[in-house]
Formats: sequence, structure tokens, C-alpha cells
Amino acid sequence: MTGRLDGKRIAIVATDGVEQVELTRPRDAVTGEGAVTEIVSVETGRIQAMNHDIEPADVFEVDRAAEGTSARDYDGLILPGGTVNGDKLRVDDGVRAFVRDAVDAGVPLAVICHGPWTLIDAGVAAGRTLTSYPSVWTDLRNAGATVVDEEVVVDGGIVSSRSPADLDPFCATLVDVFAKA
Repeated sequence: MTGRLDGKRIAIVATDGVEQVELTRPRDAVTGEGAVTEIVSVETGRIQAMNHDIEPADVFEVDRAAEGTSARDYDGLILPGGTVNGDKLRVDDGVRAFVRDAVDAGVPLAVICHGPWTLIDAGVAAGRTLTSYPSVWTDLRNAGATVVDEEVVVDGGIVSSRSPADLDPFCATLVDVFAKA
């Protein structure tokens, strides 16, 4: 039996401070359907995941730096949250260009919690309907997005979700969207 994502390559865009469950649950959902994942970050090396922004969790190897990497080489992007992760990613030129490249190329992406900060700073949030962790809603509105309080939202090829409490529908939806791409 084949998986719905056999042969697909998915980038997980994350750095130090990533909320571990928001990295591992979507990763496991796509690999469980046959995809191969790579962690793309601000630089190569290792990243330190966190639990609830306060407790160190696991360390993950980075496969490649965003700078100089084309999002067009991937079949989907996952942007997990974590406030520190989101704040570091949003200010990195390479990450912003990588995310912009994905949106411009029509590569689907899934973003959760504080991950939409990167969409804002990449200049791709305007005109979209998105959700996120509530503390990001004002930033999304100021960037020109329509914000809704729903567990998962799909706008074109962008899947967004609010928090770890929404991981089940988020993971199911991102697999559906990635499978159709």
C-alpha cells in the first residue's frame, strides 16, 4: 500500500525555540504518508526545541540553511510555532526569501501558532484569511490579513492553525492539501 505523500519532499522551517510538538506531530503526519522531511533553518547545525517556551526538549539536526535553498525543490513547507522560533525566523533574510519563493511558486505551506509571523515579514499575509495563536491576530490584521478564530483554515495553498490543541485537524488538513499539490 502506498502513502498519499509518497515521493514528496517537505521542508520544516524551524530554529531554536521551536515548539517541539508543533514540529514532531506534523512531521510524523507527513512521513506516515510517505513523505521525506528536511529541517530548513537560519543556519546549519542543531536547533533546540522547547515545550511551552520554557522547558528545553529535544535537539534536532538541521538539513540545510534557508539562504541559498529554493523552496521550489519542495512539495510543501511546514512552519511550526513557538514564540522564540517565530521571532527568530521572521527577521532572517534567507527564511523570508524561502517562504516568499514557496508562495510565489504555489508550493503549499502549513503554519501554526506563532508561525504566521514569518508570513507577515515575508510579505505574503496580506489579502489572506488566516488563523494563529491569539496574540498574533493584531499583527496579522495590521499586515492586511483577515483573521478568523477557527481550529484550521485553508486559504489557497496556505493551511493555518491556532495552537497545539488544534494539531489533529491541522495535521489531517495539511496532509490533504499537500497530497493534492
